[in-house]
Amino acid sequence: MAPITASREEFGEIPTVVGIFSAFGLVFTVSLFAWICCQRRSSKSNKTPPYKFVHVLKGVDIYPENLNSKKKFGGDDKQEVKNKAAVPKNSLRLDLEQRDLNGNFPKTNLNAGSPSGLENATPKVFPEGGKEGLSPDSLKSNVSLTSEEKQEKLGTLFFSLEYNFERKAFMVNIREARGLPAMDEQSMTSDPYIKMTILPEKKHKVKTRVLRKSLDPAFDETFTFYGIPYTQMQELSLHFTVLSFDRFSRDDIIGEVFIPLSGIELSNGKILMNREITKRNSRKSSGRGELLISLCYQSTTNTLTVVVLKARHLPKSDVSGLSDPYVKVNLYHAKKRISKKKTHVKKCTPNAVFNELFVFDIPCEGLEEISVEFLVLDSERGSRNEVIGRLVLGAAAEGTGGEHWKEICDFPRRQIAKWHVLSDG
Repeated sequence: MAPITASREEFGEIPTVVGIFSAFGLVFTVSLFAWICCQRRSSKSNKTPPYKFVHVLKGVDIYPENLNSKKKFGGDDKQEVKNKAAVPKNSLRLDLEQRDLNGNFPKTNLNAGSPSGLENATPKVFPEGGKEGLSPDSLKSNVSLTSEEKQEKLGTLFFSLEYNFERKAFMVNIREARGLPAMDEQSMTSDPYIKMTILPEKKHKVKTRVLRKSLDPAFDETFTFYGIPYTQMQELSLHFTVLSFDRFSRDDIIGEVFIPLSGIELSNGKILMNREITKRNSRKSSGRGELLISLCYQSTTNTLTVVVLKARHLPKSDVSGLSDPYVKVNLYHAKKRISKKKTHVKKCTPNAVFNELFVFDIPCEGLEEISVEFLVLDSERGSRNEVIGRLVLGAAAEGTGGEHWKEICDFPRRQIAKWHVLSDG
């Protein structure tokens, strides 16, 4: 009986040993799996992402391959820069490496060297202080003006143009403006900045930083556009718009400068130029255009249906001759805005077809204290949208606006459409 009892005890210890080994094996397996997951996660985090952005301004694309080595992260960034693909010929890219988080360039000396990213370029450069770099038209600013001409004078814009053949880069340096008029009557000064557009490709727009309280602002900002063949330069034009920043309303337009690049020889190096700033009066001569509006007042539901149908004969927004219009609709009750809507943007057309319907709930019985404002605006990428024209419909409106409003009040539940001439914004 003793041997049988000992064997039973031995058989009873076997499950205990198996359980201990199974527990150790399970712990080891879980630990190994967790270690593998951590290694995979850390390896993924060390990989360089496919693209990187430092800061993006409205309407301006910053390409990741344009960043220098200090802004890159990951172990293989330098090798990626060497093996990056070539830039398409027809693409334009803006070099904004030197801008800070506010989109501003740091102040540099006017006689500084070549821009960042172009150190290897060796174009012939005219002496900036000499007369060789000035075009014949630029010497006109040195001629004495009469008192009447000085009153109409809006100032002078100084800038330089340069082309880098190795990188197919077109560089525009906005140096300074002198003799600007005071747009703020209280402080007798301005807060100027400059917008620049490459025409006819209206989408390529840049702007300088705002310089506070100055009539002779020194910007010294260089904008570099890559991928422009030199043979295409003669077909382009530059349009500068000089504005004064206004915190509480739309920015004031001081004037504009239009520079066709045809006839300007950029193969000899940097060219220093200046041009008189002229008044922007193209919109006044061509009118504001017309807007076709349909209205219907539902007295049972106390709603107003507004349909923005068409716009025609809209003025050109800049030298390119085309606008990107859209309509903003504001509903007012007792001179207080209570609702707003807007249409989609129609690209590059003076005769836009919208056909967009909006329904407004009226907070009172009747339309006596209700008015509707229509603002036709030009969509501007990277800056404030400019008002092309304005229309107000209501009981107190004059002309066709008042007549149209009276008809929808007299004939409820009837959709009535009329053309209206736009007024100044």
